[in-house]
Amino acid sequence: MIGSGSWATSIVKILHETQEHVGWYIREPEIVKHVQQYRTNPCFSSTIDFDLNRVTPSNDLNQVVRDSDVLVFVVPAQYMKVWMEPLTESFDNKFIVSAIKGIIPSDDLTIAEYFNQCHGVPYDRIGIVSGPSHAEEVAQSRLTYLTFSCKRIEKAQELAELFSARYIRTHTGTDIYGTEYSAVLKNIYALAAGIAHGLGYGDNFLSVLVTNSLLETERFLNSSYPSPRNLSTSAYLGDLLVTAYSQFSRNRMFGTMIGRGYSVNATIQEMNMVAEGYNASKCMHEINARYNVPMPIANAVYNILYEKISPAVEMRLLVDQLI
Repeated sequence: MIGSGSWATSIVKILHETQEHVGWYIREPEIVKHVQQYRTNPCFSSTIDFDLNRVTPSNDLNQVVRDSDVLVFVVPAQYMKVWMEPLTESFDNKFIVSAIKGIIPSDDLTIAEYFNQCHGVPYDRIGIVSGPSHAEEVAQSRLTYLTFSCKRIEKAQELAELFSARYIRTHTGTDIYGTEYSAVLKNIYALAAGIAHGLGYGDNFLSVLVTNSLLETERFLNSSYPSPRNLSTSAYLGDLLVTAYSQFSRNRMFGTMIGRGYSVNATIQEMNMVAEGYNASKCMHEINARYNVPMPIANAVYNILYEKISPAVEMRLLVDQLI
């Protein structure tokens, strides 16, 4: 496991219950020391009590990579390169799994694209974990469905078996591209839902907004990488719904604060946590310049966050573009 945030901690909880041993890379030595001493992550739920006979926290990235066959990455996309700076070990013969729902800002690459283009990992050794899933509910062992996508379905099935637990149900697929980009887009649409909520729009409008968000996702995926896929399944629609509506959604919370009049900087400081949709909005704006797909909701969020257009004005303009 590479990462120490809430989702990373929850995945360690799953894996150290289903596997004999999990190596856990945490950058901050003080967090490693706390886990070793108290068996909990001080930055996240203290209800997760780790069995240190089955999980080994470490701030030595190369040791964790060297000792592992499967590497699960769960760090904010914007900090991915910083986390990778100490790496000298090779990814040869390692299977890379991304549970990151963001884009590398400096390169406009998804995580799978980043590992393939920057580290030479072939796509058939890359897997994607998608929701719908909130770390808070996994921490409480509440029933959660996860989808595992790999280029080869048998690899997806092997990966799903690693995560299978009493409270985890698994599905498999081969749509790496679609699940990654839909996960990125749903964060942007959750921002839009939060902005609308902050402005006082009700559930009737939010349902239309979310419906159009799914249609927008479908247009982008079909234009950029056509492939047989069913967006009505949990990996696509389910992940969108939970992120747009849930009380645990950071992106919805971020958008709500923007809708209520907070500036971007004030929102970031107040939340003190990463909302992937903020950086993803700019990245997707740049990526879509290559495809020119009509994406009025994503464009509205970009205009509000980066062009500093009034949320109230932008939302009024968006209303007439929805169906």
